[in-house]
Amino acid sequence: MCLIAFDFRPEAPVPLRLIANRDEFHQRPTAALGAWQDAPDIVGGRDLEAGGSWLAVHRRGRVAAVTNVRDPELRVAANAPSRGRLVREALECADLPGWLARLAEGDGWRYAGFNLLAGDGHRLWHLHRSRERLMLAEVTPGVHGLSNASLDTPWPKLIAARQGLATALRRRWPEDALSALSDSCPADDHHLPDTGVGLELERRLSPAFIVGEQYGTRATTWLEWSDEAGVIVLEEHRYGPAGTPLGVTRERISLQREHLRASACHDSRGPSA
Repeated sequence: MCLIAFDFRPEAPVPLRLIANRDEFHQRPTAALGAWQDAPDIVGGRDLEAGGSWLAVHRRGRVAAVTNVRDPELRVAANAPSRGRLVREALECADLPGWLARLAEGDGWRYAGFNLLAGDGHRLWHLHRSRERLMLAEVTPGVHGLSNASLDTPWPKLIAARQGLATALRRRWPEDALSALSDSCPADDHHLPDTGVGLELERRLSPAFIVGEQYGTRATTWLEWSDEAGVIVLEEHRYGPAGTPLGVTRERISLQREHLRASACHDSRGPSA
């Protein structure tokens, strides 16, 4: 993922609504949204090169998503594990707060720069790994955005995506949010961040929806978690080179009730902001 906007309301009947764009090279092999053959309780898109994911859910009531951190000066070992592996581990680990704490205490340095969102519908965490920081915080309720810096860093496309989601929540969900994340207009130069990649690339990467022949937005996915119904709905819109639509897939996941009950009376201890 390279752009995520989400509304987190842990006490509400719908604790999480999220919409995200995945930007990637078009030649990188990818599986569309669906249940994984080797882990059927996980539902999400899948990177077939490294085996991980950018956004996925677990039927027991877990969600995880990852973005890269854009920093050409950030050095990482050639044999570093794939950041998409973090999504799977977040979904399958027995103790999510404990696993996140271990990453924050040092294990996270093994990866290239990343932002990880992970939660169970009642609590949501953000783990950030950049050149200088490895930081874990519990996400506060409200509308947030995440791109290739840190949580709520005010890049133009993040601001627009967050505003688009806020509008959608008041008017038409998910239509208005999909419209906001389909915007392919570059930001004005004076609003661009300086991440060290040069002005021309900053321009190309500044829209919410990136159109390109080799690299661009591959998928837009929205998610709605209904706690009362015990259901998570995911819908993925896929795109090819030049933004060509390739198809839409929707999955409705019925959460495992025993895990819902366990989450409702979860132990409140664990990492916090």
